[in-house]
Amino acid sequence: MRPKALPPAPLLTAILLMLVPMAGVLAWAVHAGALHGGLALAAAAAALVGAVLVLRTYRGDADAMTDYAGRLAETDEPLAPAGTPPALKALAATIGRLHRVGLRRAESVRMQLDADEAVIDALPAPLLLMDAERQVVRANRTARELFGDKVVDRDLASSLRTPAVLEAVDSVLRGGASRIIEFTLPVPVERSFEAQVKPFQRLVPEPDPSLLDGDIEEEPAPRPPTVARMAILTLHDVTAARRSEQMRADFIANASHELRTPLSSLLGFIETLRGPARDDPEAQDRFLAIMHDQASRMTRLVNDLLSLSRIELDEHMPPSGRVDVVEELENVIAALQLKAAERRIRLRLEAPEELPPVVGDEDQLTQVFQNLVSNAIKYTREDTDVTVNVALADGAAVGFTGLPASGGAVKDKRMLRGGTAMVSVSVRDRGDGIARTHLPRLTERFYRVDAARSRAMGGTGLGLAIVKHILNRHRGRLTIESEVGVGSAFTVYLPAVGEAASPSPPRGEGRGEGDTLRIVSKATAALPPHPNPLPRGERGFGVE
Repeated sequence: MRPKALPPAPLLTAILLMLVPMAGVLAWAVHAGALHGGLALAAAAAALVGAVLVLRTYRGDADAMTDYAGRLAETDEPLAPAGTPPALKALAATIGRLHRVGLRRAESVRMQLDADEAVIDALPAPLLLMDAERQVVRANRTARELFGDKVVDRDLASSLRTPAVLEAVDSVLRGGASRIIEFTLPVPVERSFEAQVKPFQRLVPEPDPSLLDGDIEEEPAPRPPTVARMAILTLHDVTAARRSEQMRADFIANASHELRTPLSSLLGFIETLRGPARDDPEAQDRFLAIMHDQASRMTRLVNDLLSLSRIELDEHMPPSGRVDVVEELENVIAALQLKAAERRIRLRLEAPEELPPVVGDEDQLTQVFQNLVSNAIKYTREDTDVTVNVALADGAAVGFTGLPASGGAVKDKRMLRGGTAMVSVSVRDRGDGIARTHLPRLTERFYRVDAARSRAMGGTGLGLAIVKHILNRHRGRLTIESEVGVGSAFTVYLPAVGEAASPSPPRGEGRGEGDTLRIVSKATAALPPHPNPLPRGERGFGVE
């Protein structure tokens, strides 16, 4: 409650200086008989009433000014009190003018703070500000997208569980120097970051109790601001740089290993052509044909290595386009019809009439389908069918359960036990099949079940590795079923558009353990049945 305004001492002194001499004069006049006692008493009462009116007038004007000043804290343009004397009107106008100046300055400060906030939010690198207790007090938009909106007002350890980074932050908060740490976030896609931790100090004013409860007190003693120790954590994504370095190292290692044999063969044939076969046209034709095959194999190998390197470089960046799977498969099958006809192989595409599109990169998904159908054509027996079946599948069957169902693009809800719709593309051949001991390693680089046969067919050993990394980027899955002597089925699962509107969900959500490719036993993951199932017998493993 606001205390009452007391009259100032000079005003009280002036009133007393008027009343005391007047009372003395009246008393002397009554005593001397010059004035009747009743008249003296009336004069004294009139003087006292005048003094009280003066005090009440002051009190009313002071209360009006106090109320006016109090209303300034609640509204921008309060009206001055009615009936205010001219002198007080000037005071009220001055107070109002000071209030408007304060409002303009506060608005200028607020706009500057908003501009600073916008600049911080626009920074491409995640930025976190932590107090002395390691609580996150500020996070820009990039940091909130990386760790989630709940990162603010929580301990850093609840969002970033990297011991090296937490230790660096604690060291800086204890007064240590700036630190630079490099670490890796494994999910949802492995990304490398360089963390810079720097000390930061700011002055924090002590709160004024008189401003908190609204009371007006005497001028408080000055309160010196306190120094708050804080830390700024900035993350720089160095995934592309690290993958580029690894890409160069892998390219040199793989190229030197895989090119050694064809280069040795070429050198041997060249020496033969320059020596014993110099005058043998038949041997020259035979050797030149072999040399052409070896050179073509090296060209395919280099092209596949370059393609794989480019895919790995962008693997951490989810695609944002929409792809019609059936349309792309029709184009792939049309392009491979001639190759299939050479071995009297029939390509069959089975797909429902209505199917949601998938989130993906059109060129990369075309490469996936082309690799799988081309492999099926190579390894199936002549005069058989290669069947490509497209369907709507339940993502829970292959461990994809984290993305919420939207219901917009998926019409047949009865198919979805786990609530996550995926489009499955199954490529089934009638070849010799693959023993189950080889299945977990099929997506490794240069891994071949039959190396001689693969090289003879022009394979580089990189096709399924390319498929794996493209599916990593698309948050998809790959399962493999095979039976020796019967055939194999490679099935790709891609999130439907309605279910994958957020291609990069927050860390720890939407991808199980965060691994796009993992080995899942057929017995523990009930996969959707293929329309042309393999005969009963040995079943394979799924590579997810």
